[in-house]
Amino acid sequence: MKTGNILLGVLAGVAIGATMGILFAPDKGSSTRKKIIKKGEKFADDLEEKYDDFIENINEKFEDLKEKAADMAEKAKRKAEEFTEKAKHEAAKVTEKAKQEAERMAKKNKYGEEVEA
Repeated sequence: MKTGNILLGVLAGVAIGATMGILFAPDKGSSTRKKIIKKGEKFADDLEEKYDDFIENINEKFEDLKEKAADMAEKAKRKAEEFTEKAKHEAAKVTEKAKQEAERMAKKNKYGEEVEA
């Protein structure tokens, strides 16, 4: 069961209990109505406070998740940049080796030697 539902159930139980206690108390009708109004206002204030706390908690969690997502994205970007740099470096090495081999083959061919692949 969700925490919000439990909290709402507890608050509703308290409000109903308080209302029932007031209704069965031996007071005049006007006094009882005032007490009911006061209890209702207190219940509404408590409920509003709990709702505000709940929303604040959700906002904090959202901000935390947003920050974690930004951190993860930054790490992924750095890894991609590192990989790109390594790939460029390896490509340059392969290109240099291919160039050297092509020059070697061209020299052999120039002097009439048979070229081996």
